[in-house]
Amino acid sequence: MEIISQLLPFVFLIAIMYFVIIRPQQKEAKAKKEMIESLKKGDKVITNGGFIVVIHKVEEKFLSVDMNKDTIVKITKDSIAKKYEDEA
Repeated sequence: MEIISQLLPFVFLIAIMYFVIIRPQQKEAKAKKEMIESLKKGDKVITNGGFIVVIHKVEEKFLSVDMNKDTIVKITKDSIAKKYEDEA
């Protein structure tokens, strides 16, 4: 019985860490993965470098994006920070 009472605070601490740290990170990673999978041609996104670009072509591991009218570059899907929503 004494061992259980000594281990109880550690179990409680691990449970708190799970619900405060680990679970929110897993939810955020899942949401970002779903967002990246839902991207299509014409969507505006913000890259990790801060560029706002338009998706030109979606490939398996890469995205071809329009930097401007004349420049199309290929970037990894991991370099997408978030979808850009115009503030209209």
